[in-house]
Amino acid sequence: RRAHHLRARGVGPEVLVAICVHRGAPMLEAMLAALKAGGGYLPLDPDHPADRIAWMLGDSGARVLVTRSALLDGLPLEGMDTVVLDRDATEIAVHPDTPPAIPHSLFPLPSSLAYVIYTSGSTGRPKGVRVEHGALAATMAAAGRAFGFGPGDRAPSLASFAFDIWLFESFLPLLAGGSVRFFARERVLEVPRLVHDLGTCTVLHAVPALMRSIVQEVRARPGGVLPGLRRAFVGGDAVPPDLLEEMRQAFPAAEVHVLYGPTEAAIICSAHRLGGETASRQMVGRPLGNAALYVLEPGGSVAPAGVAGELCLGGGSVARHYLGRPSLTAERFVPDPFSALPGARLYRTGDRVRRLASGELEFLGRTDRQVKLRGFRIEPGEIEARLRDHPGVAEAVVTVRPDAAGERRLVAYLVAAGEGAAPAAGELRAHLGATLPDYMVPGAFVMLDRLPLTASGKVDHRALPAPEPASERDHVPPTTPAEEVIARIWAEELGVERVGVHDNFFEIGGHSLLVARLFARIREAFPREIMLVDLFRHTTVAAQAAFVTDNPEAAPAVTVSQQRGTGRADLRRALVGTHRGRR
Repeated sequence: RRAHHLRARGVGPEVLVAICVHRGAPMLEAMLAALKAGGGYLPLDPDHPADRIAWMLGDSGARVLVTRSALLDGLPLEGMDTVVLDRDATEIAVHPDTPPAIPHSLFPLPSSLAYVIYTSGSTGRPKGVRVEHGALAATMAAAGRAFGFGPGDRAPSLASFAFDIWLFESFLPLLAGGSVRFFARERVLEVPRLVHDLGTCTVLHAVPALMRSIVQEVRARPGGVLPGLRRAFVGGDAVPPDLLEEMRQAFPAAEVHVLYGPTEAAIICSAHRLGGETASRQMVGRPLGNAALYVLEPGGSVAPAGVAGELCLGGGSVARHYLGRPSLTAERFVPDPFSALPGARLYRTGDRVRRLASGELEFLGRTDRQVKLRGFRIEPGEIEARLRDHPGVAEAVVTVRPDAAGERRLVAYLVAAGEGAAPAAGELRAHLGATLPDYMVPGAFVMLDRLPLTASGKVDHRALPAPEPASERDHVPPTTPAEEVIARIWAEELGVERVGVHDNFFEIGGHSLLVARLFARIREAFPREIMLVDLFRHTTVAAQAAFVTDNPEAAPAVTVSQQRGTGRADLRRALVGTHRGRR
């Protein structure tokens, strides 16, 4: 019925349907309706900033927008043919429940557009990757053959709809007749409750940071959990070998697989299955049936086994191109000299790998500045461009550094414009939060008189200093038993020596996955019933202590904009799925 409704609005081959709904069955139904109508879909995360959503809608050329009434406020509706699922339910219900009769001339081909996914862009704006029906079908078929999903499988969907790995988590089990359970974003972050709810799943996928939290929770429970788990997948970022060993111990009856694949190769293109040997490398693995993997030297020749080179991908899952970026498309999508098919292309991933004696590929790093952080693909250049848009910033460099606890986080290094006061961290977070999703807002800001340069005039990243901890002047020690307990929990989770009562969790190294661990420990330490969002509303030690002891007079709840050094970006990062991130 929804496909008929979209067909009546002109959806067909090469017509893009933007979908902006929260996680759940309506999201999946809208995506399937767009594909069944012959068109493609553009996933929009309603938790992303309104400016970013508006830019992607305009850049993509989407003509139809599918959403719900609760999300209309703030969406750019001008010029869009908008389908509001709850408001238009009666109109949609009159359509037949049979597949739409699509004229032969309008029937989608394997070369027709299936979806557009936006990834971080080095020029300051996200770039859209256009993937065709044939590439999506090739990936699903190859993954189905490789991993043997079946009607009895039960899978959780934990990833954001805005990223293509969501298709692996949600679409692949359904194609095999299995079932999928969708989790709201805030529930994903409440790892103890999440693990409890995963008890009947047979397959599980998570990015490394989330998988580590799940594994730690599983191992902490007497007798373990997830008794029916038969396959555990981890991907979306370089997977540390120690995490694979922890997964082996947490899920002794399950196969453990590492997945690899950029958006430009339609979700995944290779996998590594953990065998009996001790994991010691970051693996890319072997190609699935939808891809060919080549390790090429700078001149384009195939690198011998054991020699590092750039990983280039060929085969049926290579994307069409970058939307509206012909020069970047020409740089990254190059002719495939190894294929006999006319027009075949290779995608240059920018990943450095080498082929081992076993034939599998080992990941060695990047040839450019692109990073992966907690499963998100980030171009530091996009963050730098947005920082330079601030009138108080003359120069900016963003990099990834480990904090005191060894957790990787984004750090921004800035040179102030003019002779006035440098912008405060909270002001910069608010500025970035207006256009960037929360995972792209740095956790620390370092002001410098000048950026260190190499002899060739480039920024010397090795000479960038580590962020300094909060100054002695700002430190206020705990004074109540509750503050002392919470400050100790913070210090242990963040890996710092001490925490002051006015420190802001998100300013001293905290992020959404860490706050989930914090939540579990605070809930265990205090008898008051609390919810995850409560800790996001109270982001200092003093505010959390007052809340859990039910003593608001001791430290009243403070809005984020009132707390020292915070702003609207912190509120967006903190409230995750409970706040839409509108300015």
